[in-house]
Amino acid sequence: MRITRALRFGIGALALAVVATGCGSGSDKTATQHAAEGSLTIGIKFDQPGLGLRDRNGNYSGFDVDVARYVAGKLGVPPEKITFKEAPSAQRETLIQNGQVDYIVASYSINDQRKKKVDFAGPYFVAGQSLLVRADNNDITGPDSLRGGKKLCSVKGSTPAQNIQKNFAGDVQLQEYDTYSLCVEALKSGAVDAVTTDNIILAGYAAQSPGQLKVVGQPFTTENYGIGLQKGDTESRNMINDAIEAMIQDGSWKAALEQNFGNTDFTIPAPPQVDRY
Repeated sequence: MRITRALRFGIGALALAVVATGCGSGSDKTATQHAAEGSLTIGIKFDQPGLGLRDRNGNYSGFDVDVARYVAGKLGVPPEKITFKEAPSAQRETLIQNGQVDYIVASYSINDQRKKKVDFAGPYFVAGQSLLVRADNNDITGPDSLRGGKKLCSVKGSTPAQNIQKNFAGDVQLQEYDTYSLCVEALKSGAVDAVTTDNIILAGYAAQSPGQLKVVGQPFTTENYGIGLQKGDTESRNMINDAIEAMIQDGSWKAALEQNFGNTDFTIPAPPQVDRY
């Protein structure tokens, strides 16, 4: 009996040890600490043409990808030592808080609610909410024209659709999908009437489907894109801010936008002022 109890105690202790070890799969180290060790894990979108896109061969492209690589370079990490991890909108705070990524560059708008959970460097770009519709749709020209129960798609964990419902078209029917690419497919098939998010994101999708889709109306919000990182990591935030300013000043920022959006109708705006709060 004593042996049985001892075995039970030992097994129980071992089980607790395994659970304790498995609870935190992420790292407690900061972005700058990981960079000093020679590598970084960076969150991006995998399905946003022009911003963050992973192709069939596992290659990554887009403005956010270029920003992520430039910042990593300023932290001393070359491209081949970067691991890109998909960062869907609804999972971004969790990925940062769990230490699964060092920072996120994924059309990540800075707002007060998110700043309660994570810190932001930047902004590195200022976008504005707009609408994507089918090319033959002349009825929808802005958020007010979504009245009458039209179907509007956006992604889970993002706020653009709710903004339209609250401020422009109270009877709009909201459809939320996991990714914008699913929204775009729903738009093409006629399942929804419009997709809403930031103009630079929509411009990428329109360019990917020439003659099928178009961006309509003028931007009706201001979205400051920031680089998300661990709450309280002031050292990494300051260094990333330095990198963003350097990218703007040396011309790499504009060159990256021209490379990714030069063949679209998207107008490249003036660079933003980095917030040193």
